Amino acid sequence: MLDQLLSHWNYIIVVLLMMIGLFIVISSMNLVKKLVGLSLFQTSVFLFYISLGKIEGGTAPIIITGGHGDHGNSTHDILYSNPLPHVLILTAIVVGVATTALGLSLVLRIKASFNSIEEDEILAEKRVMKSEGRS
Repeated sequence: MLDQLLSHWNYIIVVLLMMIGLFIVISSMNLVKKLVGLSLFQTSVFLFYISLGKIEGGTAPIIITGGHGDHGNSTHDILYSNPLPHVLILTAIVVGVATTALGLSLVLRIKASFNSIEEDEILAEKRVMKSEGRS
């Protein structure tokens, strides 16, 4: 049981990161901490997708031929890994960094407008503004 669990250690790390990220998003009222939790959650999804794309014993999908008339080398027996999951995750990492940067810039704008990055204080300030007739 323990050997089987340790052979899939990457999935254990994925679940731990996912739960930690989700806990931070749910429990924290600080907007920057929420962004850190979302980033952790997103990283766990990246690791999960890359783990699913890994093929044991697979090699890079580069077909090398020996030249003209080299029919003795069979490329049909080689197990190739699919590069598509890794390419998709590379694109998702770039999008994730851009989204995190946008979120941090929005947090800065919220800090300038409400003088706080705590969610409960921002909601209280919005209620005061609404009762005074400002929007």
